[in-house]
Amino acid sequence: MDFLWLIIGLALILIGANALTDGAASVAKRFHISPLVIGLTIVAFGTSAPELTVSVVSALKGSAGLAIGNVIGSNIFNCLMIVGCTAAIVPIQISKGTLSKEIPLCLLAAIVLFVCANDQLINGLSANSMSRSEGLLLLCFFAIFMGYTFAIAHNGQAEDTAIPTLSVGRSTLYIIGGLAGLIYGGQCFVDGASGIARSLGVSESVIGLTLVAGGTSLPELATSVVAALKKNPEMAVGNVIGSNLFNVFFVLGCSASITAMPVQGISSLDLGMHIAACLLLFIFGLFFRQRTITRIEGIALVACYIGYTTYLILQ
Repeated sequence: MDFLWLIIGLALILIGANALTDGAASVAKRFHISPLVIGLTIVAFGTSAPELTVSVVSALKGSAGLAIGNVIGSNIFNCLMIVGCTAAIVPIQISKGTLSKEIPLCLLAAIVLFVCANDQLINGLSANSMSRSEGLLLLCFFAIFMGYTFAIAHNGQAEDTAIPTLSVGRSTLYIIGGLAGLIYGGQCFVDGASGIARSLGVSESVIGLTLVAGGTSLPELATSVVAALKKNPEMAVGNVIGSNLFNVFFVLGCSASITAMPVQGISSLDLGMHIAACLLLFIFGLFFRQRTITRIEGIALVACYIGYTTYLILQ
């Protein structure tokens, strides 16, 4: 029954995120907001809405391990599995700006999270936790990232985005229905995931790092694979970077600001793997075939993710 709730919750989250994104983007277009800004804000929020919903609901229900594990696991999945699968289909050419600015920013987010969530190692405390002040700090980083995003849009450096044209009534229905799907789906998903963790005798953090992370990253995976099949693989890196920054700065920032979260079951290895995944993305883009992630490198990224997941399950 727990697995059924997990599937129902995930379906509602994905449908709700898609509907909310389409409805909000259509309304923004009606008010003549730039498509560039819409793509970099509303669409970016839409692909990270599953992580936001699951993490906030988990934090409110006292399942902090699920909330933090979801974000870290999703980011590792994005860097290794999504970029890896995409590069295995079509080699990814990375722009100079992405390699010099966006990927280092993604690496910075992973390092900031390592510092915020590692009180035992850094501060010598008895337990790890993320306080409300650290949550607010992450939201400040998110505000800086959004400022940078709007600057890119203003300079015309961003990709244009196809925006659906919907009637006011239909847009409103999509927004309300999407929010309802996200909220109810998030509750079902968290309840199902927590139940599975209890029945298997594993921690919620491991479920968050693996099953929940993979499930909530489906929008990013679908977007990136379709982009690769349409011979536009560089979109995958932008999609992954935007999602990772959104997850750390906004999703965890919101979750920790709502309620302080004990970091249970998340080890320095998991936080270090998050940094290593971002670093691999940078190294493969910079060296070997310059600014290109090849098929072999893509397969190597996928192999790293499989190895890491296998280790978690065996532990």
